[in-house]
Amino acid sequence: MKYERLAKDIVQNIGGEENVTNLVHCATRLRFNLKDNHLPDKEKLKSLEGVLSVVESGGQFQVVIGNDVAHVYQEIMKNSKLGAGNSASEDVDQPKEKMMSRIFAVISGSLSPLLPAMAGAGILKAFLTLFTTFGWLSAESGTYLILAAAGNAVFYFLPIFLGISASFKFGANPYVGGVIGAALMEPNFTGLLANGDTSSFLGIPVVLMDYSSTVFPVFVAIWIFSYVEKFLKKIIHKELQTFMVPLLSLVIIVPLTAMIFGPFGVYIGNAIADAINYLMGVSGLLTGAVIGGLIFFLVVFGLHWGIIPIVLANLTNGTDPILAMWAASNFAMAGVALAVFLKSKEKSLKSIAGSSTLSLLLAGVSEPTVYGILLRHKRTIPYVIIAGAVGGAINGGFHTYATAFVFQNIFSIGAFEPVGYYLIGIAAAMGIGLILTLLLGYQDKKKSGAVTETSNIAPIVEKKAVQPGVSTISSNNAPTSKKEVLLSPLTGELKSLTEVPDPAFAEGAMGKGIAIIPSVGQAVSPVNGTVGTILKSGHAVILLSESGAEILIHIGINTVQLKGQYFTPRVKAGDHVRIGDVLIEFELEKIKEAGYNPITPIIISNTGDYLDVIETTNSTVTAQDKLLTLVV
Repeated sequence: MKYERLAKDIVQNIGGEENVTNLVHCATRLRFNLKDNHLPDKEKLKSLEGVLSVVESGGQFQVVIGNDVAHVYQEIMKNSKLGAGNSASEDVDQPKEKMMSRIFAVISGSLSPLLPAMAGAGILKAFLTLFTTFGWLSAESGTYLILAAAGNAVFYFLPIFLGISASFKFGANPYVGGVIGAALMEPNFTGLLANGDTSSFLGIPVVLMDYSSTVFPVFVAIWIFSYVEKFLKKIIHKELQTFMVPLLSLVIIVPLTAMIFGPFGVYIGNAIADAINYLMGVSGLLTGAVIGGLIFFLVVFGLHWGIIPIVLANLTNGTDPILAMWAASNFAMAGVALAVFLKSKEKSLKSIAGSSTLSLLLAGVSEPTVYGILLRHKRTIPYVIIAGAVGGAINGGFHTYATAFVFQNIFSIGAFEPVGYYLIGIAAAMGIGLILTLLLGYQDKKKSGAVTETSNIAPIVEKKAVQPGVSTISSNNAPTSKKEVLLSPLTGELKSLTEVPDPAFAEGAMGKGIAIIPSVGQAVSPVNGTVGTILKSGHAVILLSESGAEILIHIGINTVQLKGQYFTPRVKAGDHVRIGDVLIEFELEKIKEAGYNPITPIIISNTGDYLDVIETTNSTVTAQDKLLTLVV
């Protein structure tokens, strides 16, 4: 989901920033206080991809987003003047991300804005390869060279684009970030390479390198720049910041990049190259598995360019085995991208997956797949590692090699020998990547849990939410599948969601489920799993069960306006919980006295992952009684 685009569309259709007096968000929705409630275009808002519903309640204009509400809120705050003091966020307690996840998120987030350009350029390069292969266009013609410039530009000048987008991600001035990237491509800097691979700055030795298409040095440079900029703004008088902060930032960061960040990438690349040479002396099978399986990670950080000198050196002596092993990773990614294209129903992802597949197969360009699919859906990364390792091991074990420096695509197959073994290697890699993704899926599944049991339920070809009243239960002779039993988090009277006085819940926009009018002021965990999100106001919590269910427990209607009064959370985001663990304690009578309806929707927010959500037929329930059955 493009949160930035969605955020802009919401603000525009709410009547603009000038119509907003206050904005907060709760677990599922943006809550606007507006100057004029007649200005918003409700139908346009409802039609936006990512908006589940629009509700006017409690004096607020509410835009229901679902679990992604915090991301949309952050984009609104970042790209509007609403964050300047007239808005406040509900304080959401969310788990801290693991370091590797944060790194991948930063890389993916920085490169995501470039994906359309990369995808388009990749397809253009593929067509140029096709036209020159069949002799339809000469590689020396002006037409080819002009189109090649268009196809190569985004990759060649990647440091500039990355400097801009990474600065947005790190919260630094994006245009100064772009200048830092551009400095590495400026002719005076690149011209130093004509005099050798070393130079100096104020007498300090500088190791030179070609930074075109690199990722790692720019990421590090912009990361450091974000801290330098913040520091300079603290110590420099506000009237001088306009020119002094950019001036000093450039004077500090560009030389540091040339002296430290860039060479650091070179040294890492050289170390990787030495390790590859050592492995090749030990075993071609092992080397192929390592290169085919792990070169993806080098591509992520742009360190794969460190291997190119070895490839070129090998080709100087006649042949090179590394490109053949490397090809397995490309075709493994192509298999994953093709599977995502076949499985995805999300238009934007399907488009990226389709163009990424073509970019890999026709041009050997992997960046759209890496940044558009693999880092966004990290579940697919092991598939690429496994498939690439198998294909690489085949190519390494059979001693396949390249006779020329080529991008590994279907048109360059003739550049590899023995071609039969090479075809087996890349076909195995692509096939395994395709099959693993089709069988195991590409969407990251949080650790989750409900009690599971086996039942005789007929399988449905397409997983989708079943309309209310439609049963998916078949005869006892049907093949077996699983169902997950969700226990009740509350004690009280059961109600249908249609009786909840809130359209977003009553109309099923948030997902299927049931409602409880509690008689006891305590909510307990209905599953074994993890606390995904809990508002510090204590009125709502999202649980991730060990079996895959995402469960929203929303105590009362509009109780977010109590701002935590009468609610006491007993867990925090990231906590592991067992069935019966206390999640939230609340003063039920005081909530009623304050004028709030305590009816509590229990929603399966990933309803689409289940064939059906079946409610208990009881009229009352006690905590930990059977409540919902989720048909997988």
